[in-house]
Formats: sequence, structure tokens, C-alpha cells
Amino acid sequence: MAAAAAGERRAKRERLGRNVVTLGGVSLLTDVASEMSYPLLPIFLTTVLGASATALGAIEGVAESTASLLKLISGWLSDRMPGRKPLVVAGYGLASLVKPLLAFTRTPGQVMAIRVADRVGKGIRTSPRDALIADSVTPGIRGRAFGFHRAADNLGAVIGPLIAFALLRFGTGIDLRRVFLLTAIPAALSVALLVFGLREVSRRTDDSDLGRSGRSGRTGGTGPGGRSARPPAAPLRAAGLPARFWWLAAVLVVFTLGNSSDAFLLLRATRLGVAPALVPVLWALLNLVKALFNVPAGVLSDRFGRRPLLVAGWAIYAAVYLGFGLAGAVWQVWALFAAYGLYFGATEGVEAALVADFVPAERRGAAFGVYNLALGIAALPASLVFGVLLDRAGAHTAFGFGAAMALAAAVAICFVAPPGRRRGPAAATAAAGG
Repeated sequence: MAAAAAGERRAKRERLGRNVVTLGGVSLLTDVASEMSYPLLPIFLTTVLGASATALGAIEGVAESTASLLKLISGWLSDRMPGRKPLVVAGYGLASLVKPLLAFTRTPGQVMAIRVADRVGKGIRTSPRDALIADSVTPGIRGRAFGFHRAADNLGAVIGPLIAFALLRFGTGIDLRRVFLLTAIPAALSVALLVFGLREVSRRTDDSDLGRSGRSGRTGGTGPGGRSARPPAAPLRAAGLPARFWWLAAVLVVFTLGNSSDAFLLLRATRLGVAPALVPVLWALLNLVKALFNVPAGVLSDRFGRRPLLVAGWAIYAAVYLGFGLAGAVWQVWALFAAYGLYFGATEGVEAALVADFVPAERRGAAFGVYNLALGIAALPASLVFGVLLDRAGAHTAFGFGAAMALAAAVAICFVAPPGRRRGPAAATAAAGG
């Protein structure tokens, strides 16, 4: 008991390190740029360019799914390359370059092209970045590290919409297009911070959640069930990743099929009476709640396990989606967006940490690639189905479908995540002492 308590105290004192802090700052600035424009995009598409809800769903679904294959390939490449930084820089650089181009669009097709290019940048950077975060910390603070990164990301998503609101409300001659153009400033700052602040690190090999007996998962060792753990030779080689990881990915796909683009929530908000000028403030509220709960949720998952946080978060998601389907007043929209932030806070960093738990260090990039690919592929039918349901069957049916898929995933995850499992210095010390 004393040894376990000492291990927990060491985990609490351990610092996140330069890379985690730098990537948090980069994500903050990137999200300032992204979220200056994203909450305004549904309004821009439907009112300025005349697009329908179905077209909105197609744009968002295609944009996310197009990037998914790149998330797989970039993650696998980052495992094979000497370092992960070049892919991270390339991904952030591309997204920063195309974001301001929304100011010059004249058709929904042009918006789709820019959104796809932006998501391609995200696809290039996401898996190597998440693997680099996992490489840069010990398992005992992995949940806290991912929680910190998501909190910084969401803080940027608070600042960005508030800047957009201030520009639209108080700026002289500022319209939606000029707001899109000004996103170039924080986007350029994020790339500069990344280039000069991020460092390569060695691939951390630890007793990740690949095996219960403490096997490290080193190349040439044994994998689950005593099988040889061969190094990955192709992006889709299932033998390189443990079976539990694939079951986890399947459950996450089930949830994602009901997790359509948040652009529909913004569209629902405006249809229920939220003034367009206040949409960025509403989006800032959502991201403020996210940022407040990301780190506490990550710390709780380090201590008590990832699964309870995911189940709670998905249950909140289901309740919020049912609420959006039934809502009829503006004040309800504000309350539901705040509650929606609780879902993100409970699950964003925890989900990423769980993926890292399930695989050995040398396959972490590939695992994040598969994870992001699966979610990205599911995002296209999720948004398309939601858009069609919203146009043809109404909000009750569309949001009810999302809630049902979230509840199904919450039940399924109980049969996948290792029950009662705790990792990190405290657990390792307790095992050694026993």
C-alpha cells in the first residue's frame, strides 16, 4: 500500500514536458484559427451560398472521411520514419495555408474543396502527433497528458469564436469573409511555434495495455496469446495490433455512426432562434466546458480506468442529443451546448489514452492511424444519414438516431475495455511489491 501510494505521488509530481506543452500551444493557436470560421460555416453555406442541410452533411462528411486514409498512412509512416515531427509540421502547415481561402469561395463546391484540404492537413498530422505525445510521457501520466492537450485545443476553440463575435459585432466593415481571411494570423503563429518548439524523442517502450503479464511488446517478443509480435510491414496488417484494439475500434465506429458533424447542432441552434451573431459565443461556451473538464477527466482515467469515463460521456451524449430533438426554446439550446461540453471533456483525452494503452510503443503510430481511419470513414455516413433524416423526417428522428447509437456503444464498451485495470507507476509499484 505504501509503495502504491508513493508511486501515485511520483506520477502527480511528474511534469508533462516540453513536447506536450508545445503541442498544446500549437493546438490552441490552430483552434483559434479554425474556430473563428467553423461555427460561422453553416450560416455561410445555408444563407450566403444557399446550400441545404443534406449538402452541409455531404461537405462535412466528405471532408472528414477524405482525411481518414491519410491518418492511417501518416501514423504508419511515423512508425517507420526516424522521427514524427516532419509529418506533424507538414499537416499543420497545409491546414494553416488553406484556412483563409474560405474568404474567396463563391460556391458550396469550393467550400468543400477547402474543407477537404484542411482535413487532409489534419489527417497528415493527427496520428503522428498523438503518437508523439504518448512517446513523450510515461504511462502513469498519459491520461493527464492527453487531457492537457485537449484542454489547450478547446481553450483555443473558446478564444476563436469570441474573436469572431467581437469582429462581427464591433468591427467596422467586418463580414464573414473578412473573418475567414483573418484566420491567417493565428494559423501562421501555430506553425512557427511548432517548427521552433517541438523536439523529436525516442520511442518510449513500456508495459502498455498490450498484455496483462507485463510484456513490453518489443519487436521480436511475444504478443497476445503467445503469438510472435512481428514488426508492421504494411498499414493494414492486423497481426501487428492486439485483438482487443480491433474490438475497441469497432465499438468506436458504432458510436461514430451516430456522431454527425457538430455543424448540425449549430444549424439547429439558429433554427430555434439563436441570433447568428451569438453563434460564436455559443460555440465558445461549448469549448469552455470542454477545456474545464479535459484534464480532470484524464487524471481520473489514470487513477480509476478509462472505461467508466467513456460510458459516462456517451450516456451524456445520448441525453444531449435527445434534448436537441425535443428542444423548443433558446435557453434550452444554451443549456444543451454546455452539457454537450461535458461529453467532450469526459471522453476526448481518455479515448486517445485508451488507444495508446492497448498497443506497444513501436506500433503506436499505426494504431492511431487505424483508429482515426475507422472514425473518419464512419463520419461520412453519419453526417449524410443525419442530413437526410433532418430534411425528410425532422429533428426528433435525426437526433434520436444519434442518441440510440451512443447508448449502444456505451453498452458494448463494457465488454471490451479491460475491467478494473490500472496502469502507471502506482500500479506497477504495487505489482512489484506484491
